[in-house]
Amino acid sequence: MIRYTICCGGDMPTGKISGREFKKKVLELVSSNNFEQDLGTLCKLPARKVINPLFSFLLSTDSKIKWATVTAFGAVLSNLAEQDMESARVIMRRLMWQLNDESGGIGWGCPEAIGEIIACHGGLAREYARVPISYIREDGNFLEHEPLQEGSLWGICRVAQVRPKLVRDAVPHLLRFLESRNATLRGLAAWALGLLGAREARSQMERLANDGDRIAIYRDRKIKIYPVKDLAKEALEKIGQ
Repeated sequence: MIRYTICCGGDMPTGKISGREFKKKVLELVSSNNFEQDLGTLCKLPARKVINPLFSFLLSTDSKIKWATVTAFGAVLSNLAEQDMESARVIMRRLMWQLNDESGGIGWGCPEAIGEIIACHGGLAREYARVPISYIREDGNFLEHEPLQEGSLWGICRVAQVRPKLVRDAVPHLLRFLESRNATLRGLAAWALGLLGAREARSQMERLANDGDRIAIYRDRKIKIYPVKDLAKEALEKIGQ
């Protein structure tokens, strides 16, 4: 488990650059090969100005840019919440709105960003921790598209890394994903249930310990390939005897 603390200063002067130039600057930072270092620079940019480019980069088909943007959302919103909680809430509501049928959009990347933000800021976590859970509840705001389900499970995993008590209620809703035909959903559910110490998942997890499918997961700020069976075995170790 890794906890991330971003300590950034005030807004960096951006001069009279155009919106297009500013967006290009933000893209350079999230696509940087030195992202860990450049994340600090990103945090120094005016938070309210950097959010719109970040929303657009959540849609990137380049997984490196998409996941760096998710991480950036957590850092930027965490800093903004320390300065202006209501402005941070407005952005959280905007992320949630993107996942609403009435928005007319799809909301790609939004569940992941919500999870990252909740992991990064305690105040926002206390207010919004139930949101990712609602996206996997059939009696809640269940998301039908599998890519959005993957994002929701990843968001729960991310919160569970840092604030497991806040998403413990996700356990009964995660169990069904262990039986999914989608290997990514099975693997993410196994990861989440292990982080949450869900003993009720043991029998299903033991079956997954023979699952040879391999999936890509963004974990500890790196995209890696994991066999589902390894995630299940890891979960079994966390669950204990």
